[in-house]
Amino acid sequence: MHPKPHIYILALIIGLGFAHSSQAVPISDPKVLHVINRLSFGPQPGDIERTTALGVERYIQQQLNPNTIPDSSPLNRQLTQIETFNLSSLQLLGQINPKLERGQKPTPEQRKAYQSQMRHVLEQSIQARLLQSTRSPRQLQEVMVDFWYNHFNVFSSKGIARVLVGTYEQEAIRPHTLGRFRDLIGSTAQHPAMLFYLDNWQNTAPNSSPNRPNPRGKMQGLNENYARELMELHTLGVDGGYTQQDVTTLAKILTGWTFRRSPQPKVGDYGFYFDAKRHDYSDKVFLGHSIKGSGITEGEQALDILAKSPATARHISTQLAQYFVADQPPKPLVDRLSQKYLSTEGNIREVLNTLFHSPEFWDSRNYNAKFKTPYQYALSAVRATGAEVTNFRPVFGFLQQAGMPLYGCLTPDGYKNTESAWLNPDALTRRISFATALASGRVPLNAPLERSPLTRRARLALADKGNQSLDSQATPVSMAELDATQLSLTLGNGFSDKTKQAIATSPPQLRAALILGSPEFMRR
Repeated sequence: MHPKPHIYILALIIGLGFAHSSQAVPISDPKVLHVINRLSFGPQPGDIERTTALGVERYIQQQLNPNTIPDSSPLNRQLTQIETFNLSSLQLLGQINPKLERGQKPTPEQRKAYQSQMRHVLEQSIQARLLQSTRSPRQLQEVMVDFWYNHFNVFSSKGIARVLVGTYEQEAIRPHTLGRFRDLIGSTAQHPAMLFYLDNWQNTAPNSSPNRPNPRGKMQGLNENYARELMELHTLGVDGGYTQQDVTTLAKILTGWTFRRSPQPKVGDYGFYFDAKRHDYSDKVFLGHSIKGSGITEGEQALDILAKSPATARHISTQLAQYFVADQPPKPLVDRLSQKYLSTEGNIREVLNTLFHSPEFWDSRNYNAKFKTPYQYALSAVRATGAEVTNFRPVFGFLQQAGMPLYGCLTPDGYKNTESAWLNPDALTRRISFATALASGRVPLNAPLERSPLTRRARLALADKGNQSLDSQATPVSMAELDATQLSLTLGNGFSDKTKQAIATSPPQLRAALILGSPEFMRR
């Protein structure tokens, strides 16, 4: 093999160029390949044949109604082996909290054990997400889990969020991915992960009696962080017509929305708690609507107002169109999606159904035109191999290196999904390195976790301490090299003539890597 195969392949890829090619001559029906690439994380072996036999329309309707798709028994067995997967937020918080007497401080050993437990829970959350994303036949649901988590982003490295991001996804995001948007914002607004990340757990009416330093020494008072992001990012959008006064008013409406770390009276299933003593009971005017001071119902009214707003309809429709159609969403499509959102009271399934039947979605100029994020690229590569993955640490390592660690976006606006955010020379080099290692069998996706050579690096990355190259790792456990012919068939052979020529004239042992590093595979 070439002494530095990823450099050789990189040179070929750069020679092929990254402009969207109109010369693709696919073997498979381009509509089939297009719908798989957009409604899933890419084809697995046999997916193109199954979708062709099923028909594009039936495939869309099945994916829009995931309960009609049988569960994967192997996937469920793997998930049950993840010990923290079925634990609730309250259970996790109760298990990892050091048991201390009132006023007692944790010892260094207790702090160390606490941090270790939190890293362990986060690692298992990452494993569960990647397992479901790559193995579940309900692919559109998995795509929407990623979309909505990114929309309602929570950064895992902020304190106890490390143990809550997985349950946040399972409890607040996943049940509502294709339901009503109002339910989605309600569940995220009351989840401990969001309340902690954007500080609403500290949000207290300035003149209430509990307005004093809390047990952790942080001053309580009016906190506008969540109220601002709820309007700017989650609902109305930055140009949604709200004012600073609306931000302050919404913060007052949400005073007392907090959480508890153990089951108590009036504590919700996941830990939400309305502390009436910390609430601002004054009458308010929010976005032109009068709201009577009445406690927790004020927040529900505010969420109703936000969910029904035409600005919210446009903001959500724009983001969906950008994700599924084009980086610059066509205005007529956004208009139609907004109308569908308003006429169905925010029914996400109906909005997506309209999108998937739009002329813009099926415009051939949009085929294979979206540049994959690192997350989409890694998952599509893993799915294309057809491997039964037991070890996701190499995938997490790649995402860490590529600047898109799972649950690792620091800012509440989430990761971008546009080409300008991810197409650069460094990113391209990392993708080619990953493609080369994966194609040659040097990424041990099926290794037992305890034998994985990447375990220490992944743990260091989870602790925010290290970032080593995949190529620097010794690999005692190997997979079989990928067969380029089978890989090409799995992907529908949707390559330009120029790419096909480059593959055909390359050394046989490099052809699979060249496929995974091709301009066409970088896109969806």
